[in-house]
Amino acid sequence: MASKLTNEEVYTLLKNAFGDKVGEMLTPFDLLTVEVAAESANAIIEWLKKDEKLQVSYLTVLGGVHYPEDKGREIAVVYHLHSLVNNFRIRLKAFLPIENPTIATITYLYVGANWMERETFDFYGVIFAGHPNLKRVLNDDSMDYFPMRKEYQLEDATREDKDDRFFGRE
Repeated sequence: MASKLTNEEVYTLLKNAFGDKVGEMLTPFDLLTVEVAAESANAIIEWLKKDEKLQVSYLTVLGGVHYPEDKGREIAVVYHLHSLVNNFRIRLKAFLPIENPTIATITYLYVGANWMERETFDFYGVIFAGHPNLKRVLNDDSMDYFPMRKEYQLEDATREDKDDRFFGRE
């Protein structure tokens, strides 16, 4: 089934509706990707879902990414959304400072966001304001860190039983 809307048409509608809250359009692998202002992400997603022309009715995935070198924008919340009626997908990225990684919940829009937001909190420490039950879902409640952040070494650097030559590191 061919898409009824092009990436450019969807981006133009989004840009017209939200102006400077919407960043530039990228299309890696033909997937419309747009950075949005974190404080507007919730309103943009609600608009995408409720707009009669777009009908973005499906949340495919929601997750986090840690960019430790990007000061003031260390944590990204990434939303993959799908319009089944119009056969197009869109990826939205909202960046947050690591000192206060807070963004509004979308659980009232997509029931499936509940678990995904809890996972993102559990692994990246993103606080979804308004979430009905934001607590760890896979890790132990006593953990005082977020394991998917790039703040910890992947291996014990003091180990002597590993030879880096066998792992492509010389």
